[in-house]
Amino acid sequence: MSSEKAAPQTKGVTVQLLATGDLGPEIEGMAGRQLRMRMVTIEPGGVFGPVHDHKGRPGVVYILQGTITDHRNGVATDYGPGVGWPEDRNTTHWLENRGAVPAVEISVDIVRQE
Repeated sequence: MSSEKAAPQTKGVTVQLLATGDLGPEIEGMAGRQLRMRMVTIEPGGVFGPVHDHKGRPGVVYILQGTITDHRNGVATDYGPGVGWPEDRNTTHWLENRGAVPAVEISVDIVRQE
């Protein structure tokens, strides 16, 4: 799938919440925000879409297994185990697993408390 086309809806993705931490008592000005860590598994042929941004939700991703293709700004970049990427206010993207094995990432971000 070309990175210029609209991303399909999410399919073949499971998300496991690993931990959260309330940032309000820890950092002045962070009331109502939490640090969140999740494990995201994208099955072969799976998509984490549609296109989404990270305004107000900065984070980092680390790949544990498989390869994840990150589509942003018309460019598709493959990330394999041991590498990852930042997600900041300028990030608008979608993800897919073009490989033959499940791709697993650890995602850590700052989100508004639910």
